[in-house]
Amino acid sequence: MSLILKKNKIVPFLWFDNNLEDALDFYTTVFTNSKVSNVSRVGKTTDSPGAITNATFELDGQCFYALNGGPMFKFTEAVSFFVHCENQADVDYYWEKLSEGGVTSRCGWLKDRFGLSWQIIPNTLGELMRDSDREKANRVMQAMLSMSKIDIADLQRAYHGH
Repeated sequence: MSLILKKNKIVPFLWFDNNLEDALDFYTTVFTNSKVSNVSRVGKTTDSPGAITNATFELDGQCFYALNGGPMFKFTEAVSFFVHCENQADVDYYWEKLSEGGVTSRCGWLKDRFGLSWQIIPNTLGELMRDSDREKANRVMQAMLSMSKIDIADLQRAYHGH
């Protein structure tokens, strides 16, 4: 067991359909403070490094374990990863990068090109929705329900009743 897995008691385990190497390259370029810490391969020759069978990696401090398991299991929306965004630039960046080759949905949700679901959510959304003034919070909720990518300025307009 690698050190990366020892620092978190619970680690997401992801099953990829023979595209783990592409996924590792992709995710570690999207998220800062990321690294692949352990890779196991089969079929190594002098001409080829061999295919990755499994790997441990870290995305912005979150540890993952991944398997190149084949086509038997697919990702579904029943499990998603929530990306906390500090501002609209963060929302725009992660939305653009993670949805490239994937599918966007509603309310800040998208599926990346590997089929993994993500929620790209600004911290502002939670702050506005927790307001004790339920009318303001409900306006924010209604605005969010009409969005694909979350727009902070539109949320704030809804909050203020504009």
